[in-house]
Amino acid sequence: MSIDPASVDLTAPFGSGTLPNPVTTASGCAGYGRELAKFLPLAELGSITTKTIMPYPRSGRATPRMAETPSGMLNGIGLQGSGIEHFVEHELPWLAERGARVLVSIAGERVEEFAECARALNGQPGVVGLEVNISCPNVDNRGLVFAANPATSHDVVAAVREVADPALPVYAKLTPDVTSVTDVAMACVRAGADGLSMINTLLGVVIDTDTLRPHLAPSGGTASGGLSGPAIRPVAVRCVYEVHAAMRAGQFASVPILGMGGIRTGRDALEFVLAGASGVAVGTAIFNDPTAPLRVLDELREALAVRGFAKLTDAVGLAHHH
Repeated sequence: MSIDPASVDLTAPFGSGTLPNPVTTASGCAGYGRELAKFLPLAELGSITTKTIMPYPRSGRATPRMAETPSGMLNGIGLQGSGIEHFVEHELPWLAERGARVLVSIAGERVEEFAECARALNGQPGVVGLEVNISCPNVDNRGLVFAANPATSHDVVAAVREVADPALPVYAKLTPDVTSVTDVAMACVRAGADGLSMINTLLGVVIDTDTLRPHLAPSGGTASGGLSGPAIRPVAVRCVYEVHAAMRAGQFASVPILGMGGIRTGRDALEFVLAGASGVAVGTAIFNDPTAPLRVLDELREALAVRGFAKLTDAVGLAHHH
């Protein structure tokens, strides 16, 4: 039974609170929002997720650092960024002025650095939550992948939760490059994560058949990068489905899941919602269609209406109901 799309309640669970709708940007795909603001009003998104910020500026990896792949792309940007101080002074006030609800992605090379970033964001305008990037795989130091291990994931999330404003939800961003994403999710929730962002990119390598060298490291160094785009969507949906199933089974507390990985349309977003996500992030699609996040939001509203859902939350995890 189809209903009027305009009447669909898109209020989305976020931490222990809500956002006006479930759509955000995936970290790293819209910078700090300035470029995206030329194409859509940032305040119309549920939130905007920033590119990952560390305590200090980083230049990232040398070029070439991107490669096209079938149904996606490989990136080895290497967490290029201006550092937390510059972000708080220059980017955050600009975002707040535009009414953006900002989910700030933070990272560090040591547990203390994650906590340092979290502390710097307390009481800042516009910030609605922290996304703890424990899973970025495209930094030269492979040891940065805290999320490969439940114990180190727990340590980082616990350290951030301890110093962050109690009112700010802390989301842990998980990698699919593990034997059991559910074990890592459980460790994060037990450490105090208020939500989970799933998933980060998958590790991949592209070989240039003309130079006969790895595309991202023609002169040596780290050949691997992060694979994103439609090619990874079934993997991402599987991760969300498994973790939501574990929560339903009572293995650990239920928290909202922010689903991401190759979302290009409202139907793609609905797939994540049915698997158990109450929010969705649009990433790689932004590179060829900067209006994609709002388009996906409109298409998701339509997809819910056509299927008779009066509100978004009625569809969350429905694929698990027998």
